[in-house]
Amino acid sequence: MRIMGIDPGNATVGFGVVDSDKSKLKLVSCGVITTPAGTSLSSRLDRIFDDTTELCKTFSPDVVSVEELFFNTNITTGIAVAHGRGVLLLACYKAGIPIFEYTPLQVKQSVVGYGRAEKKQVIYMVKSLLNMKTAPKPDDAADALALAICHARSTTSLIYKNGGESPCSTT
Repeated sequence: MRIMGIDPGNATVGFGVVDSDKSKLKLVSCGVITTPAGTSLSSRLDRIFDDTTELCKTFSPDVVSVEELFFNTNITTGIAVAHGRGVLLLACYKAGIPIFEYTPLQVKQSVVGYGRAEKKQVIYMVKSLLNMKTAPKPDDAADALALAICHARSTTSLIYKNGGESPCSTT
């Protein structure tokens, strides 16, 4: 399965493409979509839409894994990211690619094993899991790869394979 992880943004959007075969992961590509500073929001969103559409055509992912929004202290930044995220979701939807969403806590738990892991721990594990010689840069690309890894791991779990019903459940 080919998974494209996307770390939403307005000025910088991270993307990472990973091939997953059971528990084996292989890096395909990673990078960022950038929008020029000082340009209008509409222009930035147009660029993000076009570039995301192109990424979908270039890499033909089977699924897309996107980070859910997390509002911390700066709601203004969160709203700007929400605009970019909406355009990303639309581009993937129009390309006919199923979209899966994960919280930062879920991504960290899946990649590091601890939901409150620090960014440098996530980057270290992404590098290790994908057998990369150097850490992915910039951080947005590393985050996107972590999202792809998170989805790969969730699709190999027994819970996912059993339609959300764990064979060990007591409920």
